[in-house]
Amino acid sequence: MRPLSLALLKLSFHLSPFTPCLSLVPDKSLSAERNNIPWREMTKEILESDVYKELNTIQNTSLQYPDYYLSPFHAYDEGNLSWLAAAEAEVATMSMTRRAIPYAPSNEEATQEMRGNWVQAIKQHHMKHSGNVTIQNIVDIGCSVGVSTRFLADEFPSAKVTGLDLSPYFLSVAQYKEKKRPPRKNPIRWIHAAGENTGLPSKSFDLVSFSYVFHECPERAIIALVNEAFRLLRPGGTLAITDQAPKSKILQELSPALFTLMKSTEPFLNEYYLTDLEERLREAGFVNMKTLLTDPRHMTMTATVPHQHV
Repeated sequence: MRPLSLALLKLSFHLSPFTPCLSLVPDKSLSAERNNIPWREMTKEILESDVYKELNTIQNTSLQYPDYYLSPFHAYDEGNLSWLAAAEAEVATMSMTRRAIPYAPSNEEATQEMRGNWVQAIKQHHMKHSGNVTIQNIVDIGCSVGVSTRFLADEFPSAKVTGLDLSPYFLSVAQYKEKKRPPRKNPIRWIHAAGENTGLPSKSFDLVSFSYVFHECPERAIIALVNEAFRLLRPGGTLAITDQAPKSKILQELSPALFTLMKSTEPFLNEYYLTDLEERLREAGFVNMKTLLTDPRHMTMTATVPHQHV
């Protein structure tokens, strides 16, 4: 997950892979720290850790990046292909969550409400449409630093969970943070690959998840991602997409200046808002599409692979 909060932030940063040195403009951290999100502390902790050692075990050096992925995102010239973006991804996610659920008593409760609503939508859809297919294998495509992946692994502890992303830096942070946790019965597998061409076996998953991915993609990539998800899912399997809700009253009532600011660091936001996502899913072969507003700013869309799919 890679949210919009960085559009509102300014940054001065100089980094070498072995001797990280951090210099943050105060207004960047203050906007988060007013909400008790320790932006500078958490970022520094990652950048001054041994996270860099994870890269060699994660990175697929032969991977060809899609052209759209090389665009600047979120005020980072290198987009998601940098240590800084990876180090700040989780706190940026926390800031995004706090903006979506400002009425929550704490950041932890905001996260539980936002993620809980998302997982509940998945469980309800799967229970209704899967034909009693148990969720045993999950892939979280565009998993970023693994926030959504870890949540899925916690909610489905008997499932084998895979986190897949195009950024080896994000995946390095994901793997590093996961190693700090108590071991799981089923360890999360992290894969550096393109979501449009994962290289994973067909019909090998019961749940494919995309969390805050599609708003960063041109429509052609969204179509390719949806088609790949259909290929990966078993009959009766569930697709879950959570992202910005174009029909959100809050987003629709943003001032032109704020919406322009959002778009300035989200090069494909217009395409996302204009994409008929349910129709793209229908064209790929999905059925039982349902869209819920799972918090005031975000929707969760779920769909099913037909049981007669061969």
